[in-house]
Amino acid sequence: MNQTKPEVKTSRLQLMLVATLFIGPLVVAMVLYYGDFHWRPVGLSNHGTLLTPITNVVEPLSDRETAQQLNDKWTLLYPSSGDCGPESICRERLYKMRQVRLMLGKNMDRIQRVILPAAQPPAADYLEAEQQGLLILQDAELSASLDGHLPATITRGGYYLIDPLGNLVMYFEPDLNPKHMLGDLKHLLSLSHIG
Repeated sequence: MNQTKPEVKTSRLQLMLVATLFIGPLVVAMVLYYGDFHWRPVGLSNHGTLLTPITNVVEPLSDRETAQQLNDKWTLLYPSSGDCGPESICRERLYKMRQVRLMLGKNMDRIQRVILPAAQPPAADYLEAEQQGLLILQDAELSASLDGHLPATITRGGYYLIDPLGNLVMYFEPDLNPKHMLGDLKHLLSLSHIG
């Protein structure tokens, strides 16, 4: 039985429509994923910047003592670029980091706080009174490695999150609302079975 020309056209059109329904979303997904778009889904829950590709910043360190201190726990690291004296931005950022960790409640022991000072570390009396448990690392190699993994468009002076395996996972910009940082950390810790 032969089909007439209009029936053949209709059949082809239907076949193309069905194929588009299956292939179309795949093509759109590939364009969004591999294309140079900075599109974020509305339902995306993280406020910090996920650093991709995930890179281990601890393993290549030549200072094994530094590497050891950054293993086994989640690390919230602040690389201070200036003085950490009274009324300094450094102290404000350390305060914010401490408060976010405290707000984690039962999970706060899974995260350690680290400062990577560019010059003088904070004064011992300040650390004893305000920042118990803060680790101080002075490692230019780590500082250069961290800075090299940030995209050029991101504001410097914030906080890095390193997982217990030494992978650089996330960056929080300096002016990010602490509640948003807390939300990201809670989410990561609830999904993670390490550290």
